[in-house]
Amino acid sequence: MQAPVVRVVHYLNQFFGGIGGEDKADVAPTMRAGPTGPGKALQAALGGRGEVVATVICGDNCFAEKPEEACAEVLRLVESCRPDVLVAGPAFDAGRYGIACGAVCRAAEKRLGIPAVTGMYDENPGVELHARQAYIVRTGETVAAMAAAIGRMVNLALRLAAGGDPGGPSEAGYFPRGVLVNVMAEKTGAERVVEMLLAKLRGDHYESEVTLPHYDRVAPARAIADMKSATIALVTDGGLVPKGNPDRVENRHATRWGAYGVDLVDPAGREGYEVVHGGYDPVFVHEDPNRLLPVDVMRELEKEGVIGRLHPRFYSTSGLASVVKNSEQMGREMAERLRAEGVSGAILTST
Repeated sequence: MQAPVVRVVHYLNQFFGGIGGEDKADVAPTMRAGPTGPGKALQAALGGRGEVVATVICGDNCFAEKPEEACAEVLRLVESCRPDVLVAGPAFDAGRYGIACGAVCRAAEKRLGIPAVTGMYDENPGVELHARQAYIVRTGETVAAMAAAIGRMVNLALRLAAGGDPGGPSEAGYFPRGVLVNVMAEKTGAERVVEMLLAKLRGDHYESEVTLPHYDRVAPARAIADMKSATIALVTDGGLVPKGNPDRVENRHATRWGAYGVDLVDPAGREGYEVVHGGYDPVFVHEDPNRLLPVDVMRELEKEGVIGRLHPRFYSTSGLASVVKNSEQMGREMAERLRAEGVSGAILTST
């Protein structure tokens, strides 16, 4: 008896969906019948085992700026097709796209009970955010790796759609999810670890059974030699911005930041500022923004001669659910700007 054809819905961003580039990144979720763009490669890899019944497309900016609303609409469109599995991307190294793919896959499994698979390059920020809760297949960095990525995603998607064992991360090619499974081994742990040690000493290939965390080493900056002549700037991830959020700093997963005059921090002029951070109650900051950005204390230190002067601009972004790659990029941009403006040091304040 022939197995039933698996119904697949494919999620894409505006670029891969053929709508446009950055000029169309605000496009709201929409749906097309059948495969589109890389969906044709997906259909070819499925062959007679599955059918791409629909493609759901959403702009990268639309999802990044309104993730809850965009995700809810994407799920509504997906659910209407009654799929057996959802495939998103692959996103390769595209950050916003990867974050959206991971979020859609997680939501499809949690809210709709539909298995889901996506694919990303190791350094895509979506991996850090979603790999523990979503099946993310490892891909190359660019679209040149499309064929290989689609092949691995299809194999895993069909396993999940059939309700079978997806296999381990190294076998199936997805990022480890932190799930520990008991298996029977022919040798004891002591024997296996000695074999790995000997293989390491010989220079042979071996694979650890435990994935160790990786931590970056950051060298501390040199101390400021003369604080009395130093220019000190304030930087915050608390989301303090002028009213209207002119730089469109996101309230979570931030990729943007802004530089604003410190005179904005004036409790008497509360109509001039707002907080765009989505992870804490900003009521006390609204009452007095010096609680987040201590301009008042810095001005006192300036008058007392403890510091040379307070830099006239502060830098601000939102630190909720920040992706390390995005934070590093914003940090480099801020540091270059601070250096160009003659700032000697910065004080970072948070929530």
